[in-house]
Amino acid sequence: MLTRKQHELICFIDDRLKATGVSPSFEEMKEALDLKSKSGVHRLISALEEREFIRRLPNRARALEVLRMPDRPVAKKPAAKPAATPRPTPQPANDVVELPLHGRIAAGVPIEAIEGQATLPVPAALLGAGDHYALEVAGDSMVEAGILDGDYALVRRTETARDGEIVVALIEDSEATLKYFRREGAMIRLDPANRSYDPQRYRPEQVRVQGKLAGLLRRY
Repeated sequence: MLTRKQHELICFIDDRLKATGVSPSFEEMKEALDLKSKSGVHRLISALEEREFIRRLPNRARALEVLRMPDRPVAKKPAAKPAATPRPTPQPANDVVELPLHGRIAAGVPIEAIEGQATLPVPAALLGAGDHYALEVAGDSMVEAGILDGDYALVRRTETARDGEIVVALIEDSEATLKYFRREGAMIRLDPANRSYDPQRYRPEQVRVQGKLAGLLRRY
């Protein structure tokens, strides 16, 4: 059995998802249930989650999924009636992913790789499969690839790269840079996209690929 407030909340979330495909905000839930603070909403959400009535979708802001309604389990197979068909997941275009923001990365001379605790909200539609993080671009050596100082590079984590891909390269485990990746004989060459800069050459053991550029975010 659910408490009255738990029952009211899951019905409110279910109605909003059916109407819009997007979960209500915590502020909207607080007002709908006439609660004094959002902490009450958090407690109700946690209780419903523990009892497997709802679940939070990972890395998505305001994303909840109703698993079952009180006294009405969700069928494992699609039922004959349309009303019993499982609800599709909200479209990625409506979702926002909170990516870890790991400081600034040089698009010029390598600078120290900075690990931070901040996050950057990014539309999920900009990302593909895999684990991602964000870096703020510093410098102008990639301007001819359309990557400007102050942009946010959206990076998919990987330790391998093919020639011609733009990668985050960690040099001697201390400095990170954003460059085109190329193999040149027994060396690794990191190419800028600015005629004012020269390519950088390193031995393979000096360079570790930390990810490949998956997208770019620019604020005006």
